[in-house]
Amino acid sequence: MDKITLITGATSGIGRSCAYIFAKNKHDLIITGRRKDRLDKISIELQLEYGINVLPLSFDIRNNEAVKNSISSLPNEWKNIEILINNAGLALGLNTIQEGNIDDWERMIDTNIKGLLYYYAVSTC
Repeated sequence: MDKITLITGATSGIGRSCAYIFAKNKHDLIITGRRKDRLDKISIELQLEYGINVLPLSFDIRNNEAVKNSISSLPNEWKNIEILINNAGLALGLNTIQEGNIDDWERMIDTNIKGLLYYYAVSTC
């Protein structure tokens, strides 16, 4: 296998764009996201257009067990990840900090920070 790049949040926006850029540069890709149908479609497009290997993994990065299960069960040929694009994330609410919604903060922290920590904890074991 060529260089392996893992991209979280690859079903749309920046994550999807990164997948196409890395595929164009001949990186094999592990793409993750919650929407399996989009991952499967993107995976097929990338393989056909760029002739690379793509492994789509559908899970919610906020779920520690899902991250553990997905990363620890990677086939051996996919375990040598060289680049991580930690793109999964979201921004909720436009309120000032004093008017902010704590539930929104917790969802953003769970996705934007904990997801990365969950991945890192599994990948370094």
